[in-house]
Amino acid sequence: MTTWLHEERLNAVRAIIRDRRARRILDLGCGDGDLLLPLALDPGIERIVGVDTDPAALSRLQRRLEEAASENRPEIRLVHGSMTEGGAALAGFDCAILLETIEHIDPGRLSVLERNIFVAMRPATVIITTPNAEYNPLLGVPPHRFRHPGHRFEWDRAKFLKWAEGVAERQRYSMVCRDIAGHHPTLGGASQMAVFDALPQEAAAG
Repeated sequence: MTTWLHEERLNAVRAIIRDRRARRILDLGCGDGDLLLPLALDPGIERIVGVDTDPAALSRLQRRLEEAASENRPEIRLVHGSMTEGGAALAGFDCAILLETIEHIDPGRLSVLERNIFVAMRPATVIITTPNAEYNPLLGVPPHRFRHPGHRFEWDRAKFLKWAEGVAERQRYSMVCRDIAGHHPTLGGASQMAVFDALPQEAAAG
């Protein structure tokens, strides 16, 4: 059972995948499969690789996939691994998704994450969503606390935008940010999303 805010996150990500006509998908931090399972039912998807550090979550996802078996589903592979390692083996995908996952990474390792995803993997599109700290009071989160004990940081919109702009400039991607999952007039959404699209080589060189 997912909350309506989580459903809005999932819908926002799926809309970008459809818009980019992505067929080969990397779900980095796939967890129990809230995103991967619906994508597995999309006739436009050819291949999905889900990566997660939690073997128990991958086992639950495998069972869910078996229960929802379909003759027409895409090729699916689940990998026990980290978003900060082994990127070269996961190169060549149309779209990589980090759905509410980067906030679980130690801030000191974000540069490693950046190199692994945007250099070693270098998918055509990268979608990153993360909590918007400005929205926390509306969720009843006390000041100086995070939404989840596993979070290592939570950024406001200005800090996320600054980080995303830096990644795009360093790694030769275009990038747009927007609020998702709720639309408060001053606090934005419960989450925020950055969509990165790899620049053509000639554009990157220019």
